[in-house]
Amino acid sequence: MNWSGKRVLLTGHTGFKGSWLSLWLQQKGAELCGLALNPPTRLNIFQDAAVERGMRSVIGDIRNTDLVKKTLLEHRPEIVFHLAAQPLVRSSYDDPIGTYTTNVIGTASVLDAVRNTDSVRAVVVVTTDKCYENREWEWPYRETDRLGGYDPYSNSKACAELVVSAYRNSFFNPAAYSRHGVAIASVRAGNVIGGGDWAEDRLVPDIIRAFIEGRPVRIRNPRAIRPWQHVLEPLRGYIRVAETSYDEGVAGGEAWNFGPEQSDAQPVEWIVRQLAEVWGDGASWELEDTAQPHEAHTLKLDWSKAQHRLGWAPKLRLQEALAMTAKWYRLKSKEHDMHQFTIAQIQAYEDRGDHALARAVKNSGSNGVQA
Repeated sequence: MNWSGKRVLLTGHTGFKGSWLSLWLQQKGAELCGLALNPPTRLNIFQDAAVERGMRSVIGDIRNTDLVKKTLLEHRPEIVFHLAAQPLVRSSYDDPIGTYTTNVIGTASVLDAVRNTDSVRAVVVVTTDKCYENREWEWPYRETDRLGGYDPYSNSKACAELVVSAYRNSFFNPAAYSRHGVAIASVRAGNVIGGGDWAEDRLVPDIIRAFIEGRPVRIRNPRAIRPWQHVLEPLRGYIRVAETSYDEGVAGGEAWNFGPEQSDAQPVEWIVRQLAEVWGDGASWELEDTAQPHEAHTLKLDWSKAQHRLGWAPKLRLQEALAMTAKWYRLKSKEHDMHQFTIAQIQAYEDRGDHALARAVKNSGSNGVQA
């Protein structure tokens, strides 16, 4: 699909994933409008990489239904990416009501605005791998597995999935696609890493802050296993879902997982050791010995559906993703032009072959597909 001139609305454009996606869509030539709160942290990639330079930026709350409808009606997007959210597990314990209203009511607000904007053809709602009912088993979760979520954040994202399903069935039913012409997808990714994430209580930003300050990293759950991947991996999946939904309609309007190879689902301690080795300068870590709120221990994703139907597979191994991430922060600390460097990382990633790794993964069965 040719993105040049396509009108796109992206909620959450001031956040970590939203900023990377905004720059990528700008490079593709999209006519981009973002709607979000101000960047959530003092240091942030939105400002570091001058994301606003190539788009229209609307600062506001997605729970403000009038603002959301007004923004869609003014921009008249053909494609909507909904990323705005309260994205942190630990923050959801401190503010569960804010988490639910943002992640559930905010999603309904966006979808209702879509219902009242006749220009939209494709919607991609971003939730999380944590939306599944986690049974702490070794097998990766499929899109058809039961939704749940132990903590308020994870559960709110499962609720957002139900909102997507209700709007899809009630107002954009696939059986009536020829009448309404809208495909609504939800996408679920693992723990993303990459340059420009400065969130509190998130592993890689916590590690980088400690390394920059020359102090040991304090780690909460060193044995917790997560499906780590560079932020560009799921974003490429989101873009592919949007393209399929725009070009083929209901073929894209479903739930999709995007995760790493099975061998790249690693424990927290492994990530810390790898980053410390890449960073150098005597970087080290120590165990946080205070009581911590519950977080899932093991979580993996089965992305075979995206592989077989969208032609998507990860391009990067985890070591490469960590090296890319460390380099971004290193250059940022040296006052490098992060706008140009972030775009350069996007371009280098795009230039890698799409199908070589997919063929290798298919032959090896290493994506963790259940028998």
